[in-house]
Amino acid sequence: MNKQKELKEQYKAQKMKIGVFQIRNTANGKVYVESSNNLDASWNRNRTELNFGNHRNETLQKEWKEFGEEKFKFEILAEIAQKDNEKVDYGKEAKQLARMFIEELQPFDEQGYNSRKM
Repeated sequence: MNKQKELKEQYKAQKMKIGVFQIRNTANGKVYVESSNNLDASWNRNRTELNFGNHRNETLQKEWKEFGEEKFKFEILAEIAQKDNEKVDYGKEAKQLARMFIEELQPFDEQGYNSRKM
């Protein structure tokens, strides 16, 4: 097997971290809660969008610009254990878990950046 094909197979075999994360503003305690099929990539994507000024959450974007990146922390709230050889919709599980965290944390208005409509 050639090296490129071998690396491609190794990448496919990797398990991404799936779960729920929050972006927490340490200046005011507000949080943004979301699920992801790849937690590491989600933080990179969110941070990049926020730094370029084009994040889909306008309030989070505004406060990122106001307070600066150093006032925000990316925190994993829950990670879903993946099972080998089982057909599971991990994306659906992650979304359900996120809804539970949102229900518990109520990250709306003065407490967070999430929208009430989900």
